[in-house]
Amino acid sequence: MSTMSEPTSLQEAIARKTATVGVVGLGYVGLPLIRAFVAAGYGTMGFDVDASKVDRLLAGESYIGHIAGDWIARCVEEKTFSPTADMSRLAEADAILICVPTPLTDSRDPDLSYVESTARTIAATLRPGQLVVLESTTYPGTTRDVLLPLLEASGLAVGKDFFVAYSPEREDPGNPQYRADSIPKVVGGIDPASQQLACALYASVVTRVVPVSTCEVAEACKIVENTYRSVNIAMVNELKTLFDRIGIDVWEVIDAAKTKPFGFQAFYPGPGLGGHCIPIDPFYLSWVARKHGMPTRFIELAGEINTRMPQYVVQKVTEALNAAGQPVQGSKICILGVAYKKDVNDPRESPSFELMKLLQARGAELSYSDPHVPVLPSMRRYDLPLLTSVDLSPQVLAEQDCVLIATDHTAFDYDSIVRHAALVVDTRNATKHVSAGREKIWKA
Repeated sequence: MSTMSEPTSLQEAIARKTATVGVVGLGYVGLPLIRAFVAAGYGTMGFDVDASKVDRLLAGESYIGHIAGDWIARCVEEKTFSPTADMSRLAEADAILICVPTPLTDSRDPDLSYVESTARTIAATLRPGQLVVLESTTYPGTTRDVLLPLLEASGLAVGKDFFVAYSPEREDPGNPQYRADSIPKVVGGIDPASQQLACALYASVVTRVVPVSTCEVAEACKIVENTYRSVNIAMVNELKTLFDRIGIDVWEVIDAAKTKPFGFQAFYPGPGLGGHCIPIDPFYLSWVARKHGMPTRFIELAGEINTRMPQYVVQKVTEALNAAGQPVQGSKICILGVAYKKDVNDPRESPSFELMKLLQARGAELSYSDPHVPVLPSMRRYDLPLLTSVDLSPQVLAEQDCVLIATDHTAFDYDSIVRHAALVVDTRNATKHVSAGREKIWKA
């Protein structure tokens, strides 16, 4: 591994692709990033405090659906990817990319504990010539006000001894059209030298680099992207509840509206927001606004609408069961999909957990089916039963009082589901093309 001490040495190593790239956090962002750098010809190191993840990677096993295990095994064998839980080895990396979680606290304030602990760990081994880039989604000012002081505690000078930048991750799990190397990369350096090095590094890997003037602009860019989605999803979620009351199918309305070739982008309703970004990022922005004495009523209203969608869905389940002469209490309800979006194995912030919590509180007997999540993971905020995914056989479907479609995985046979289930509540319009048995379908 390299032990460079001059900025020009790092520039040369990037140009020659002899620099070693270290990624901290081997999750849904970190592993695809590793894959992109390996494909570009770099040697990589992966760091994670979860030793079980590292052990699985060293054994050639993947825990992310769109990263193949045989690819991991080949990279480990060829030593183009070295996973480790030994953080003292951070000194061996020439560029360190931070991809750790940035969740919210229970009071919906930013929780930067993972970023801070990672920064302290890096500072303990920081050496001249290293580039540190934060990729975790966060509020404007984090890189300069939180990350940088922790790194400077090493005694080294930024822009001279080491370099710092921010470049937001833009992963879209389950979308085969875009990979880490095909998505433009926004880059903001803490100073001109850091900007130049970070841009050079990413330009050698991704299809396009978008330089911006400061770290704060890059941080704000990511927040704006996800707030835009949150606000528009909230709008269609609210329209769904309105149109349901007046007997209009919101899905048909959206299909009609999106035929307009300009001025309209289709967003779709659902049982609530999921994933690590969209349910969280707008609250980072509203937190910053409060710090500056400004209300963000539009953003907070969107958050409120999206947060209450699971209650709306449970109310529709209650109405559907009541129409069949069945109370929720004691009913057998099978949740289809606990991943937060279709065709992925990522359950982070999935609304399915809130749906299960609400239904469990009403006395329902729960089960679930998800081909991508075989065992219901324990989630910090939910006390749910230990369940394993059930196969949707005709017998299993017939035993349910209600089947609730929460995630519209392609693998589900919706014709069979409607044919064999007594009642189907569909939150995703997944049964749109099912013709037989439509009288059993309730849209929510």
